[in-house]
Parts: sequence; structure tokens; C-alpha cells
Amino acid sequence: MVAVVGTYQNGYVKLDNDFPSDNPVKVLVTFLEDVEIKSDKGLLLSDFSFAKSQKNLENYKGSFSDSVIEERREEL
Repeated sequence: MVAVVGTYQNGYVKLDNDFPSDNPVKVLVTFLEDVEIKSDKGLLLSDFSFAKSQKNLENYKGSFSDSVIEERREEL
């Protein structure tokens, strides 16, 4: 694996230095800065709260695992 530095902007990655390759090469892009991503769909990490889940389940007396298994069996 080789690490190459570059900049992402408007859907393109511009490498700071040329990378000599005659063939297509798979890459893994890691964003080093925290960027707020706006999305109309899907979930964000902020949508999850352990404390909120505990509060929602505080009066639940059954087995959560059994409930999940039963729900999945009903969908089969």
C-alpha cells in the first residue's frame, strides 16, 4: 500500500504529486478533517442515543433478545 496526499473538491481528488501507473488502481480515500455532511435520507450518528434507548426501555419487562428473534421469525 502506498500513501499519497491530495485534496478532494467537487467530486474529484487531486493528488499533490503524480502517481506513476499505466493501469487503473483501486484507492481508499480518508477524509482527515471533520466535515458536516447534509443528507435528506438515512441516519446520522447523532440520531442514536444510549441514554434515550435506556429511557425508552425502562418499563420493558420482557427479554429484548427474545422480542427481536420473534419479530424476525414473523417476517419469514
